[in-house]
Amino acid sequence: MAKNKKASIMIFHDELCLVFNGLMTAISLLRAGAEVTVFFGSRGINAVHREKVGGLVCLPDQPAEVQKKVMARMEAMNLPTPEEMLFMLHMEGARLLACPLNKNVFEFKDDDFIEGVSLADPATYYTEIVMQADMNLVF
Repeated sequence: MAKNKKASIMIFHDELCLVFNGLMTAISLLRAGAEVTVFFGSRGINAVHREKVGGLVCLPDQPAEVQKKVMARMEAMNLPTPEEMLFMLHMEGARLLACPLNKNVFEFKDDDFIEGVSLADPATYYTEIVMQADMNLVF
């Protein structure tokens, strides 16, 4: 039997389109048999904050009408929400890690995170996750 591939996905942005692409990639790799770890750092940590994840928007640098149009298309396509994708990832066995440095920078508490998210261990994250991964993807 072939060894499962290991995938490390890092999400550093809180722009919905990037978060969505990172989470969909993680789900696809997980369902294809990969061992998946998703790390949320920098502004990406907002994607796993209970109160902030629902407020993520696509194209925040664009005019409001462009944002609304993209969001309406995504809703019309009946795509899963980030909350639903994070739940799927958690339930299907992906590791969801938040950056402890950014937790402190943004003054988040442990209970601010959605279910299934734990803090990455700074002493071992890069050596045990990133360096051991067969693929490292950044969003």
